[in-house]
Amino acid sequence: MSTVSRSRPLAVSGAGQDVLELLLIEDDPGDAFLVEEFLEESELDVRMTVAQSLADARRLLISEASGPQCVLADLSLPDGSGLDMLREVLTMAPRAAVLVLTGLNDAHVGVSAVAAGAQDYLVKQDVDAPLLARAIRYALERKRADESERQLVEARILSQENARLERGLLPVPLIEDENLRHHARYQPGRERALLGGDFYDTVQTEDGAIHVVIGDVSGHGADEASLGVRLRMAWRTLVLAGLTGEKLLDTLDTVLALERWSDEIFTTLCMVTIDPSRRTALMYRAGHPRPLLFTESGVDALPDDRCGPALGLIPGVGWPMTTIELGESWGLMLYTDGLIEGYAGEGSERLDTEGLVTLTRQILGRGMTGGEMIDTLVAEVEALNQGVLTDDLAILMLGRGSAT
Repeated sequence: MSTVSRSRPLAVSGAGQDVLELLLIEDDPGDAFLVEEFLEESELDVRMTVAQSLADARRLLISEASGPQCVLADLSLPDGSGLDMLREVLTMAPRAAVLVLTGLNDAHVGVSAVAAGAQDYLVKQDVDAPLLARAIRYALERKRADESERQLVEARILSQENARLERGLLPVPLIEDENLRHHARYQPGRERALLGGDFYDTVQTEDGAIHVVIGDVSGHGADEASLGVRLRMAWRTLVLAGLTGEKLLDTLDTVLALERWSDEIFTTLCMVTIDPSRRTALMYRAGHPRPLLFTESGVDALPDDRCGPALGLIPGVGWPMTTIELGESWGLMLYTDGLIEGYAGEGSERLDTEGLVTLTRQILGRGMTGGEMIDTLVAEVEALNQGVLTDDLAILMLGRGSAT
């Protein structure tokens, strides 16, 4: 194996790159010398390494962390040949542009090689310096285009799968009361993730009561997302079975203890039952942020004086109940702490509940309500945070009358 280093300006990969790393897999010293001479005559700034066998190439590609940007491969080697050899090269150098070298009688092999994944092929007897330089440029650009297309296809498939999973995992509210308005937003904090550990649900029972819940599993990741879905489904099942209040929370606490993988995992939760009259509600909070109450006179956070610990922390503990006077026209907005734990502008100050109330009042003052208000609220919270929120975020809003 030999290495050739040169220092002319690079004319193929654009500004910011210094040297093109090229691996030549060629067992004929004469052909390797010709390739070296052609590169010397070209405008390319190349550091070329020659592997005289497939085994040499394998050792090189395994030992180098970054690998070459381009591979020139003769498909007729003593220890490897044809498309089987090409497939191994493509596997060993997945980020490299691959050019195949063939003889006059093997041009059909070159065509098959391109169909199998190579960027181009060259007939040895026809190669000169300009053709080689042009072919390398073309191969690099085609590799970039192929990679971009692959990423687009992956993103499209991921988007389709996410939409399919979302339909199955995010809840459809069970509400028969046409006088109620329901809005929900969900935004996982992990990049390209579908679900986080936050969850919410809304169910109307046979007696006409409306039950809403929002929760947040501690931690971030697929396991937390899975646990959140299981807790939501357990909550819905228990509500439909007739459980309410502390009995329901006690059972959910037991479910969490059985389903979690560590004693350190806990879940904050806020649960509200709206009376069939729609004028009062009962609320239980387990370590969860205070909901916002919208009335004809404005918006404010509910009192912070009655809140129990998060689920999974203290076995057998009770959770106090709060009665909420709703009136004729009202709105309730439940949310997870991802909405209030971002920064409130420059510095280290967090938005917190008070900042959320102030921001919501400003948005309401512009005449926005419902889904438009929620979308604007999230956008402005992110603007204050100077970037997308890193924590999972869920918002559930239920309203009646003109207050929201």
